[in-house]
Amino acid sequence: MSQKRVIIFSGGELQPRFIEEIQPGDFIIGADKGALFLISHGIHPDIAAGDFDSISLQELDLVRTKSRKVVECDPIDKDLTDTELAFELAIREQPDFILLVGGTGTRMDHTLANVQMLSHALQHHIQCAIMDQNNYITLTGSKIEVRDLGFKYVSLLPMTPEVTGITLEGFQYPLNNATLKIGESLGISNVLIAPSGKVSIEGGLLLVIQSRD
Repeated sequence: MSQKRVIIFSGGELQPRFIEEIQPGDFIIGADKGALFLISHGIHPDIAAGDFDSISLQELDLVRTKSRKVVECDPIDKDLTDTELAFELAIREQPDFILLVGGTGTRMDHTLANVQMLSHALQHHIQCAIMDQNNYITLTGSKIEVRDLGFKYVSLLPMTPEVTGITLEGFQYPLNNATLKIGESLGISNVLIAPSGKVSIEGGLLLVIQSRD
């Protein structure tokens, strides 16, 4: 049985090759200028969402015309970022997996907020990942398989003050029932030694970041 997937294109770092991540049947959401990016590459978003304050009025008309549905909000009187709005819309689709691209970039506040949103997906029992040119970021509260996606390193960072019972299989530097606390770097720059590895934990939330220079 195939997974139901939602892919969100947000307004951060976007590369044309990210279009290749789209598979037949994917539900596509464009957040703010992420919607314009999709349309400029021949993709009609299922939903375009945001305040659209980063595109021109002419570009907004194009987004309205080329998107199957548009969800607009006021650029000032709003409680959610454009990406979080898109994320909430993605969760409503009840997918098995959400992929966020364009969720990182020059704004560290937005990047960190988007990384923290991974926990929201986890609460809804939805797998989620953030991808950019150099990183693939996931979150687990139990166990996860880490597939070799062509990134050199795999780093583990606590999202909660403490993550306990960390056990690794298929990595150059194994761990067995280890504990990581926020501020510790023990989990940085591990390496897969198999096509995939396994990460399991007993308590807390653990970021699993595949990365390359």
